Amino acid sequence: MKRRGIINAPLSGHLARLGHTDLVVVADAGLPLPPTVPVVDLALVFGTPPFTTVLDALLDEIVVEHAWISADAEGRPPAGWVDERLDAPAERIPHADLKAMLPSVRLAIRTGDDTAYANVVLRCGVPFAV
Repeated sequence: MKRRGIINAPLSGHLARLGHTDLVVVADAGLPLPPTVPVVDLALVFGTPPFTTVLDALLDEIVVEHAWISADAEGRPPAGWVDERLDAPAERIPHADLKAMLPSVRLAIRTGDDTAYANVVLRCGVPFAV
């Protein structure tokens, strides 16, 4: 039994298989996810679990070297939620471009969040100098 961290077995297994430069998306309840991308669906009801809870747990588990959010999130809560948790602000890109990245992600994590634009694509880093 794990002492701490993510205890959701499917999510923990996917995270253990991530490598440098792999992409992971943390998605709100409405982001259209491609059928070819593995999805760990944590959504229970709208709002549960919230985007921030899932992002916090994920950031305790993986190294992130870059992040992208929708430019439409600027001035809305999701931009602050992401930027305050990362070492550098997330890159803002058009929402259509963020959705175009989705077929390339290695893992999608669906939250129950019903806040518009509560989505972030994270590029995995490594915990040692490259």
